[in-house]
Amino acid sequence: MDNRPGQVREVIVYGDDYWEFYNEQTEKVKRKINWTIGVVRDLPKVPEQYLKHIEGTDLYEIRVILGSNIFRIFCFFDKGRLVVLLNGFQKKTQKTPKNEIERALTLKRQYYEDQKK
Repeated sequence: MDNRPGQVREVIVYGDDYWEFYNEQTEKVKRKINWTIGVVRDLPKVPEQYLKHIEGTDLYEIRVILGSNIFRIFCFFDKGRLVVLLNGFQKKTQKTPKNEIERALTLKRQYYEDQKK
C-alpha cells in the first residue's frame, strides 16, 4: 500500500487473500478501491459510508460502491494507527456472508501469531 507523509493511518496488507481479490477487479474498480482506502488512511474521522465496525467482532469493513456493485474489504486496527487489510469480496446479498467474516477472523489470528515470531 502507498503510505505518505501527513496521513492519519498506515495501511498494510496481510497475506494473499486481499491481493487475490484486488487483482481480479477491473481497473475502474481498483481505482475506486484505492480511493476509498485513501479516505480511510487520510481522514481523521472516516465517515461510516466508507468504514464500518462489524458488530460482535473487532473487525471493520471498508465499503466500496461503484454503480450498483458493492465491495467489502475486511480490516482491523493494530497499535491504533495501523490498518491491516485482510480479504475482500463483492457483496451480492443484504447480509454479509458468515464465511467471509470467519475467513477474516482466521487471517487476523494468523497475523497476531506471525507477530509473535
